Amino acid sequence: MSKRKITIAIDGYSSCGKSTIARDIAARMHYNYVDTGAMYRAVTLYCLRNGLINGKELDLEGLIDELDQVFIEFNFNQETLASEILLNGENVEQYIRQMDVNDWVSQVSAVGEVRRKMVKIQQELGKGKGIAMDGRDIGTTVFPDAELKLFMTADINIRAQRRIDELESKQIAASFEEVKENLIQRDFEDMNRIESPLRKAQDAIILDNSNLTQPQQLEFALNLIQQLL
Repeated sequence: MSKRKITIAIDGYSSCGKSTIARDIAARMHYNYVDTGAMYRAVTLYCLRNGLINGKELDLEGLIDELDQVFIEFNFNQETLASEILLNGENVEQYIRQMDVNDWVSQVSAVGEVRRKMVKIQQELGKGKGIAMDGRDIGTTVFPDAELKLFMTADINIRAQRRIDELESKQIAASFEEVKENLIQRDFEDMNRIESPLRKAQDAIILDNSNLTQPQQLEFALNLIQQLL
């Protein structure tokens, strides 16, 4: 494998396997992996814990005022060989996938001040290349010059079942219809927000993994990387 390193930007809809393929690519290429969705989830968790989400409203002014008190870091777990997210020094991996976070993360991530702070962190993490990063605006906003851009998609019912499986693995209960409706709503909010909306970069390659296994989609991506290197 070439010593030259590239930046790999992976965007797409919720529960399309963006994190899975980014993590697999990073492991195979010995690259750093960053789950940007986890960053926005951590900010959302902060809002829930600190009374910035009350009933059906997000306290926008309060969030902006307290944003300087929100510190996001990643810690590499030597046992699981995966990066885990820290919110103000606390490992919150087990909390950020809860349904209440799912319900609010699109609204929190639409806040311009939040996105600009997270994007700045993401760009800093990717300065040296050799990184696989997934999210909603990686190929369009964070790394518009990335050498490889993938845009992930899959059938909505398959996506919903994947999210159910993920939640069950974490012993979180949710109905199929609840999860499916949440995904549809998140897609709508992500694509229609003013700040860095979800959209396919012009030079991104579409990867529909509705009927692909994990090894098959990894092989697809590695072949593209090999061509670039």
